[in-house]
Amino acid sequence: MVQTSTEASSQAPHGLKAKKSLGQNFLVNRGAVTRILDAALSCPAERILEIGPGPGALTAGLAADGRSLVAVDLDPEAIALLEHRYAGQAHVAFRLGDAVTAPLPADLDLVVVGNLPYNAATAILTRLLVEDLPWRRLVLMFQLEVGQKILGLPGTKAYGPLSILAQACSRPTRLLKLGPGSFDPAPKVDSAVLLFEPLPAALPVAERAGFLDFLHRSFAHRRKTLFNNWHAWMDADQARRLLEAQGLPPAVRPEAVTVAQWLGLWRAQHERSAC
Repeated sequence: MVQTSTEASSQAPHGLKAKKSLGQNFLVNRGAVTRILDAALSCPAERILEIGPGPGALTAGLAADGRSLVAVDLDPEAIALLEHRYAGQAHVAFRLGDAVTAPLPADLDLVVVGNLPYNAATAILTRLLVEDLPWRRLVLMFQLEVGQKILGLPGTKAYGPLSILAQACSRPTRLLKLGPGSFDPAPKVDSAVLLFEPLPAALPVAERAGFLDFLHRSFAHRRKTLFNNWHAWMDADQARRLLEAQGLPPAVRPEAVTVAQWLGLWRAQHERSAC
């Protein structure tokens, strides 16, 4: 997306303007930068993927590590700035593109780090979780509310498809909570940095997109029971058998079902559909 003449922006000392249309809020908290770098660089992955480098607050430390680094940003001004700054450093490459859809490196195992734009953070995380990308650790910034959804527990308002998918594929933990003053321009909300590590027995990648669709349909109406949500697209007898097999009553609501139970429901439903 291109900045218009009326778009709000912030002129930082490095000369890069934060574009509201791209959801840019540049990290300026040096302590947070150090914590994020420590969490990312302690992972022994062969390559580093940075998403949304902006003016390069994290890029400097990532590049100094010496491993192969690929940084993807939708802002052509940011890419031009960083290409000029790191010209001649063969292990560093910059790609102009949207991390929701652009090709991402998949030939070496990855540690993925980024101050994600708020308007695309959920879509980017979903892609990292459902596609066959060889990541060993994710260290990512989110709006605090999104971070709470990712970490949501059964029975809470935050718990939903994003919580379940993330926790079925990885072990997410909160690394940092940051106030608006940690960014330029300052957003109107708090932020959270989450660290994700893959589970040894994670849901197979080939099943994750289908599992997420199953979750979205199951949570279509949060106030309805799971049985009633399923009624629109599943035979009533099949729905009862699935619930009974997990020891769940017909009146259970989707937010009361644990991640393990969701995986059991998915596997049983998936196997029936494959027959």
